[in-house]
Amino acid sequence: MVTAIGFIGLGVMGEPMCRNLARKSGVPVFGFDRADAPLLRLAEAGVKRANSLAELAGQCDVIFMALPSGKHVAAVCDGDDGLLAHADARHTIVDLGTSPVEASRELAKRFAAKGAAYADAPIARTRQAAEEGTLSVMVGADAAIFAKLQPLIATFATDITHCGDIGAGQVVKILNNMVLMETVVALGEALETAKRAGLDPKLVFETLAKGSADSFALRNHGMKAMLADIFPERAFSTEYARKDISYALDLARSVNVKLQGAELADKLLGEAIDAGDGDLYWPVIARVIKASRPA
Repeated sequence: MVTAIGFIGLGVMGEPMCRNLARKSGVPVFGFDRADAPLLRLAEAGVKRANSLAELAGQCDVIFMALPSGKHVAAVCDGDDGLLAHADARHTIVDLGTSPVEASRELAKRFAAKGAAYADAPIARTRQAAEEGTLSVMVGADAAIFAKLQPLIATFATDITHCGDIGAGQVVKILNNMVLMETVVALGEALETAKRAGLDPKLVFETLAKGSADSFALRNHGMKAMLADIFPERAFSTEYARKDISYALDLARSVNVKLQGAELADKLLGEAIDAGDGDLYWPVIARVIKASRPA
């Protein structure tokens, strides 16, 4: 039985997920973040502040992490005040972010040595989905841990898939992001080609949405960001997107596959970063494509 939930990482996605947990789970929720503002906002939903990871581990038996990368997850887990130092048999640690597959499996082994359980449960969809509790979550865990976590994850997700054992959720999420990024590259190429051919790009995208080229990427990344040339900060950045595509390339190398589409996406993301757009919403790669000319 879960007696209290901890939540580490109260950023763009973490804050609304934590709020949904506090409102719907029926058990106390403790939050931990370096920033003060989200903790103040979440206090209105009943989230209690944990002042350290040790305090969080002392209060909670299930701890969710919503962090930007595998490096951030490692930083929270390692060290004298890390979760591994305080983990025991009553703990289940859950990574909601996108992390390298092998790093997730290695962390699971280290927590298991302390008697604790570990699951990878990366999330997909938008901040609005996080606020509405309609995320998609891909879980890597054994059957018993999945059964324990499913009702908690259901407070912020409507699609929850048990993908397999530890690491399987990360594999599916990494491939999800890879396909999305390659699709956005194609949209950027279609957008710029349409413009140079003298067509109304809005008409082109709206027409694509009526045919077999329709996609989530077209309706969201294409129409809402690329068509409008609006790529705000505080959205999923180019730096983070390139981190995710690097995970895909690493995964492919581990199974001896060459991903030429992913390599192109990685190249364009790198060029966007070099152009100073690393902090902008990652479909800004449309600007890289716009500036391109044949060799």
